[in-house]
Amino acid sequence: MLIALFAPLALTQAAPLAALPLSPADDRLRLCLIEVRSDPEAAIASASAWLDGLAGTARGAPQHCLGFAYMSLSRWEAAAGAFAAARDARLVDDKVGRARLGAMAGNAALAGARGEAALALFTQAQADAAAASDEEMAGSIAADRARALVSLERNLDAAQALASARELTQQNVTVWLLSATLARRMEDLESARGWIAIAAALDPINPAVRLEAGVIAVLGGSDDAAISSFQSVIDTEPQSPEAATARIYLGQLTGPALAEEPTE
Repeated sequence: MLIALFAPLALTQAAPLAALPLSPADDRLRLCLIEVRSDPEAAIASASAWLDGLAGTARGAPQHCLGFAYMSLSRWEAAAGAFAAARDARLVDDKVGRARLGAMAGNAALAGARGEAALALFTQAQADAAAASDEEMAGSIAADRARALVSLERNLDAAQALASARELTQQNVTVWLLSATLARRMEDLESARGWIAIAAALDPINPAVRLEAGVIAVLGGSDDAAISSFQSVIDTEPQSPEAATARIYLGQLTGPALAEEPTE
């Protein structure tokens, strides 16, 4: 049987730097994040020196930079702690900022296989987003909560979290993809087919969507549809991780020779 993992997500990204107010702290954060890309260890030293002696909301920006620096080194627990500290430095009524940073902390905890910690962080982040009346963000974080719940083998609770996500953010392709993937894992192929069809309508060339559509088709006995889906992943994104998986699946259905990666 073909098996695909519950789709992982990249860490929630910070707001585009160009959109941030050009305060001295924001400008210093911008420079620190640039340093993260070239020398994360140096960025940790810079942000730690910047943090020294600061109190209150002033601690938010250096902790934010530390979070990304630790993340780039796969120091997930430290990254989660830094993002959570950046969240806590925000004003209590800055619910959007607190939700965004809390989601970053949750994703770092989840990347470090700390499901319970991630769940707590996502739950608070979703509450902050809801308090800000930001349904799009609340829905996205609800999907993050589902991922944490799946990591804890709480699939029924994850399904409820995804139902909430679908209500809050109906144009988010990842929410529909995760819904389809979880439904397929729970052997609810009817729901899986419906939700992956919505994901495909929202993003027809998304390789993760087409890969999942193929897996669902196989389990539903539609090998021709599965072959078409897997081949489309290879044709549109031949160097992607999804294409590598699609070749394996296609080989199982058609024979290895037909699924080989093309040579120059």
